[in-house]
Amino acid sequence: MKKTDSGLKDKVIGKVKEVEGKVTGDKAREVQGKAQQAKGKIKEKAKKLKGDLEDH
Repeated sequence: MKKTDSGLKDKVIGKVKEVEGKVTGDKAREVQGKAQQAKGKIKEKAKKLKGDLEDH
């Protein structure tokens, strides 16, 4: 994956961790997954904001 896809990558890996935690009953793993998904969303929003600022 390209470096620009890092937000998506974090969201996908986070979802996998979350589901893994739910299936195995590992709450810590589930929380890690949710946190990584949030990190991915933040990266995507930051990238969009940066692009918007560069356009103006």
